[in-house]
Amino acid sequence: MHPTTKQIRDAIANSTDGLSEQQFRLHPDGKWDAAGILEHLALTFGTTASLFHKILREGRPLATSPTLRHRAAQLFVLTFGYIPSGTKSPKRVEPTGISGREARELIFANLEKMELAFAECEKLFGDEVKIADHPVLGPIRLSGWRKFHLLHTRHHMKQIDELTATYASATSDIAAAS
Repeated sequence: MHPTTKQIRDAIANSTDGLSEQQFRLHPDGKWDAAGILEHLALTFGTTASLFHKILREGRPLATSPTLRHRAAQLFVLTFGYIPSGTKSPKRVEPTGISGREARELIFANLEKMELAFAECEKLFGDEVKIADHPVLGPIRLSGWRKFHLLHTRHHMKQIDELTATYASATSDIAAAS
């Protein structure tokens, strides 16, 4: 397993191990719950794996030329590590409402599929070529894809950690009042 993939896997496990279904479902109005966040990440991993399988089928990178907007997005995300909050997700990676347990199973399965596709592409094309276009970042190298997914995962695990802390605080307040 690639070290970045291990970091992603560990971040997910650290934030979600031991959560009950009730904890997976806690969320403020208008925001995703922890299960939804996991499903969203699972869908992004699965979409990326599908893109990289397409690259493997075609036998060539599918990257286009970057625009000024892509270069700016790459600078903020890949260089500075900044993932903006409140960005609307594409429909294809919005959660559908599966359970927390199902979301955990899906995220780890899709992470493995993505890692296998990355490894195959790395063998064929190396890491120096821009391999595929990210919807926001544009054409990036394989290392950029790995870094994006790590940063994106950490961004969302911080949200899950905040939900879990809120839940722990709320339940301890209820227990203290009893």
